[in-house]
Amino acid sequence: MTDQVLWVYVTAADAEEARQIGRALVREHLAACVNILPGHTAIYRWDGALHENEEVAFIAKTTAARFEDLRSRIRALHSYETPAILALPAAEGDADFLTWVREQVAPGR
Repeated sequence: MTDQVLWVYVTAADAEEARQIGRALVREHLAACVNILPGHTAIYRWDGALHENEEVAFIAKTTAARFEDLRSRIRALHSYETPAILALPAAEGDADFLTWVREQVAPGR
């Protein structure tokens, strides 16, 4: 379903990177809204070594129809070689809010 509303979880190196990406996504109508969450610690394995770094997460609200464009734009703006970009379907939600998200990211807007 192309009008399925998605929550897209993304991590960024810091708050400024999250803001820059978030502003671009909203300005370009790829996301209706971006919520930047406070810093957190990421523990992960990369190139065979264990890493622990501070990061900032953000959630972008979009639709399935706009996801590939949103994903491509995040990758183009992101400092990470492999950014975390996870799309989760919004199974339920306030009808007015879901309509607003769909309107904000409608192609040709």
